[in-house]
Amino acid sequence: MQEPITIQHLPAADSPAAGATIVHLPMTAHDRRRVRRLIDAPDGTTLALELATGTVLQPGQVLHRTASRAYVVSAALEEVLVARPRDFDEAARLGHLIGNLHRDIEARDGEVIVLADAALADRLRRAGIPFTADQRAFHGRAPGEHAH
Repeated sequence: MQEPITIQHLPAADSPAAGATIVHLPMTAHDRRRVRRLIDAPDGTTLALELATGTVLQPGQVLHRTASRAYVVSAALEEVLVARPRDFDEAARLGHLIGNLHRDIEARDGEVIVLADAALADRLRRAGIPFTADQRAFHGRAPGEHAH
């Protein structure tokens, strides 16, 4: 068994070297905040994260690179709620409901995507805002990680 590769600092350049094989490391929004742990990469390599407290990993960020491989953070599939506001007023109400729960969002192509949460789903139902549950890669921040 190979010893884990210890990672105490992130590589300076964020892009993998040309021709390097990219090894994706799928992580949930919560996992991207857990920066002191072991990660088993799909190629069998074990990475021992020992990053500074408060470090938040981002999808696309290189964790480690060798001459032939780059280990890159990717967003894992997660349970999300997807709302499609029908007009500006509904979008404003949706933003207010989500903001009051201090949840981060992704907004693109007319959709507002938030990590699934039973309390939020109940509030959306009561407000009459249409939404669906889905599994998608979420690129926002995990609950408890909001910023103003």
